[in-house]
Amino acid sequence: MNSLILRTASRFLLILLFQFSVFLLLRGHNDPGGGFVGGLVLAAALTLYAIAYDVRSMRRFLPCRAQTIIAWGLLAAAGSGVWSMFKGQPFMTGQWAHVYFFGLDLHLGTPLLFDIGVYLTVVGVVLIVIMSLAEEVEEED
Repeated sequence: MNSLILRTASRFLLILLFQFSVFLLLRGHNDPGGGFVGGLVLAAALTLYAIAYDVRSMRRFLPCRAQTIIAWGLLAAAGSGVWSMFKGQPFMTGQWAHVYFFGLDLHLGTPLLFDIGVYLTVVGVVLIVIMSLAEEVEEED
């Protein structure tokens, strides 16, 4: 698509939607949201970028291939479950740690790591689907 308004708006919306997707990811355990919804929002933002420019521009914008994003997501999700096994507990038992970061007392655990894995996996899978469909449409034109 060759719209100056859409291109300009997509740059601003990409930043805003990325921030919203991270908010949904971090909020997701006690309230609605989580890795799946946050991943869908980020994938929608990247799809908007691909519509405004083209699929090749979106591929250059991404720091790595979508398959790599999926692999990191699956590694994080599986790693969150294996962590408990090293402590002699059943697979996927939540483990928690207190982290002091710039004066903040953060209560982090493996459920957040699992959600980050789901987030990355959803982003990667949706991007593969969207890029495949968009490339077919571009070839037909």
